[in-house]
Amino acid sequence: MNLRAPVTLLDVAQRAGVSVATASRVLNGGDRVPRPELQERVKAAADELGYTPNAQAQALAKSSTNVVGILVHDIEDPYFAAIANGVLRAADERGLLVMMASTFRDSDREIAYLSSLRAQRARAAVMIGSRRTDADSLARTATEVQSFLNSGAGLALVSQSGMPAHTVEPDNVSGSADLARALVGLGYRKFAVLGGPETLATARDRRAGFVAGLAEAGLEAVLVEAGEFTRDGGYVAAEQLLDRKTDVDCVFAVNDVMAVGAMSAFRDRGVDVPAELGVAGFDDIATLRDVWPGLTTVRLPLEQMGRRALELAVEGGAPTTEKFKAEVVLRESTARR
Repeated sequence: MNLRAPVTLLDVAQRAGVSVATASRVLNGGDRVPRPELQERVKAAADELGYTPNAQAQALAKSSTNVVGILVHDIEDPYFAAIANGVLRAADERGLLVMMASTFRDSDREIAYLSSLRAQRARAAVMIGSRRTDADSLARTATEVQSFLNSGAGLALVSQSGMPAHTVEPDNVSGSADLARALVGLGYRKFAVLGGPETLATARDRRAGFVAGLAEAGLEAVLVEAGEFTRDGGYVAAEQLLDRKTDVDCVFAVNDVMAVGAMSAFRDRGVDVPAELGVAGFDDIATLRDVWPGLTTVRLPLEQMGRRALELAVEGGAPTTEKFKAEVVLRESTARR
């Protein structure tokens, strides 16, 4: 079987009657732009021959590709998926190709992926995750972030403040404080907090905001239970809470997936929500539409946050921080006492 040899840039140049350098400037881009008539000849020749531009050659000519990277801590988590969806939609509107990778909350993997995007001359990247409290991983991440920016690429981070790049930050502290005030207003007085990992700043900020909101009413959390930032983490933390026979009337989980896991644990142990125990979360993820009783939570504009992160990454410029307001949403899981 005879296979046709691929059409080369030389073939296009010969058909158009121009130099290879001129053909490359037309098809791959570059600083020098050929005359309009030469551009038309080269493009016509490329169309006639069925020539496909070489992406690597374009990257070399332009110092970057049209690729945008998304690094997300856990794509299975609906919170991260919703933000990533906003990035994807905004990138598609701009004709950008997206490469996405899940870091599985591993800082070394996150640094390696960002370095790989830099080597591939990505135009920009968006990092979606929760800032860690470990000083060593923060320092190493900051070093790679600076190297990525020094390459000429754009970068924005979601929920990872403190880095030398654009940041989109949900108002975790104020949102959880507002939730505490709302729950106290419903008549709840004895609270347990499923607080997530100690190493994640998002979990820490939401715990701190909630405790501060309780303090305004002269209350303290009866118990703060650590756990993984996942549905199963919420389930286990809720079981531990029940095993301690702690006297509480409302449980706040620092994200919705933990709250959903906690509600499953309470149901499995015969605890009626909300008749015996109120439950609240944070994020207002889309999957809550299928949860009953409806979960009281704090709503964040997740897709909008992703869109704005992509815009900032592509725009570049001096680092800025934009905070997105959170809104309390009261549902059936916290009936008035």
